[in-house]
Amino acid sequence: MTLSPLDRAADSFAAELSRRRVARGMTKKQLAARMGFDPSYVSHVEGRRHRPTEDFARRAEAVLGASGAIWQRFQEYDELRQSRPVPSQRRPTVSPEQWLPPGTGLLVEHETATLTYADGQYRCRIRRQLYNGGNEPVSRYLIRVAVDRFPHEPDRSNRHHREHPLSFDELGLRAWCKDDGRVEAMECRVKRDRDAFKEAWLLFENNEGRFPLYPRRRATIEYTYAVSEEKWGQWFQRAVRLPTGRLTIALDLPAGLDPQVWGVEASLSTEETPLRTPIDRRVEGERVRFEWSTDYPQMHSRYQLEWRFRAPEVEGVPDEQPGERASDRMRSAGILQRGSEMLHRPTTRFDLPREEPAARAVVSRLLTVLDKVDELHPFSKGVGLSAPQIGVARSAAVIHPPDREAEPVVLLNPRVVDAGPETDEQYEGCLSFFDVRGLVPRALRVDVEHVQYDGSPVITSFDLGMARLVAHEIDHLEGRLYVDRMAAGVPLVSVEEYRETGQPWHY
Repeated sequence: MTLSPLDRAADSFAAELSRRRVARGMTKKQLAARMGFDPSYVSHVEGRRHRPTEDFARRAEAVLGASGAIWQRFQEYDELRQSRPVPSQRRPTVSPEQWLPPGTGLLVEHETATLTYADGQYRCRIRRQLYNGGNEPVSRYLIRVAVDRFPHEPDRSNRHHREHPLSFDELGLRAWCKDDGRVEAMECRVKRDRDAFKEAWLLFENNEGRFPLYPRRRATIEYTYAVSEEKWGQWFQRAVRLPTGRLTIALDLPAGLDPQVWGVEASLSTEETPLRTPIDRRVEGERVRFEWSTDYPQMHSRYQLEWRFRAPEVEGVPDEQPGERASDRMRSAGILQRGSEMLHRPTTRFDLPREEPAARAVVSRLLTVLDKVDELHPFSKGVGLSAPQIGVARSAAVIHPPDREAEPVVLLNPRVVDAGPETDEQYEGCLSFFDVRGLVPRALRVDVEHVQYDGSPVITSFDLGMARLVAHEIDHLEGRLYVDRMAAGVPLVSVEEYRETGQPWHY
């Protein structure tokens, strides 16, 4: 028996429905429950005993996230059913918002998420074009902010955020709604507040009144927030929680840092895989923009861009150099790099002995990181590390003397109380921009007051190379880098040109 075109179209719809359901790992009963239908009805449609309806097709498309395939099969079937062969009389193409099952709520027609990095801070701007496909006005919209400093090291990241929790105040969250040419500020109401995770309601209201998003109406919401690099790892993820027509993710990064970007995607039923299409890269002056888009992403899927910087933001260093850079190795050891706002902030002193446990914990972290650094580079001149360089704004530093057999010097709440009259100039390096060296004048002797864990004050005198190392770390604790002490017009020297690597300072 030959099937009619209408029967073939109905069969095509049923086959597409079955294929998408099986691909999502759902039973007919599970699909029916998600769609709000009796299980027998789904079974009858797949068995060709019932013909599909528009409501059924919309719901199946939204639940299965079929990128329009189920809806397209229904359109083909419905056009034949309508028996309208004249093109001008055909039903118009259904716009994306009609994919939303009737009465179920919002659809995102287009989301554009942009993350910009500058001056040690990440600023996120999310723009969503919304359509209310439900039967009730929408008066609020839920947003989430999650940070993960070390996304591939969960234990380390959890510890980091317990010690440095994210706050709503530092986010500076702001939101607007654009509707019919009007722009209204949206009030924000906290829903959930965790160390590394925030939820907030964006309210369609402000102190001048309310402006709900009514059924069958559109509006664009936009919100921004900022997170310092001490709390934001080098990744940007978007999760699809509402039916979405188009998703665009963009990164705006300094070209001088030579960023390398890649991406992965995942869903509830699949592991992470590379993005299926390439990321567009466009240089715009001193910035470089990476952008990636997809149409009709599946519900509950996740798309993530990751990156690394291959060059330091330091004057006098070429943007392109082959191989792994010294700064890359230091960054991999957990050391903040130049450009981080924390490196320019004075630290907070410890209240000892009351804060002895906290002070010991910071010193322990500094020693651990220095051990990693020692494995990456030989330090014949000795090496020091301050707490802000590992993202801790407290007054603590540790110095390994040039004599590797000597015990590390621990400085808590240090300050220079006296300096000798004699000075000299020597080249210094810094773990926070280790690709260059700079000629820095320093006193040949410094007397430093610091405290022990029990709170008792101590004055220690350091001279020659140790005086230079100690003064360098105290500068860090005061928010100063060695370049701030260099004479005007003196250039930095790239590590490739520096000839004293592996040699002690000369006195």
